Amino acid sequence: MSDNKPIELDVRIVPPAEKHPTIFRTFDALGSGEQFILVNDHDPFPLRYQFEATRAGQFSWEYLESGPRVWRVAIGKS
Repeated sequence: MSDNKPIELDVRIVPPAEKHPTIFRTFDALGSGEQFILVNDHDPFPLRYQFEATRAGQFSWEYLESGPRVWRVAIGKS
């Protein structure tokens, strides 16, 4: 079993104004081929549009859990 389990970033506890900057800092700190798990209390689809606008072709996005109370998304760096 690998110890390289992706970190979970639970933004439910992050103040709203800091959520996206925190998420992008976490993504930018990843190495190529690494990922983190975003945990949120709603579907973060607007964030995906922001990723597409600012980091097109550099990320992967996979829903692991889709509500209704918790969303978990694996976000990887290409």
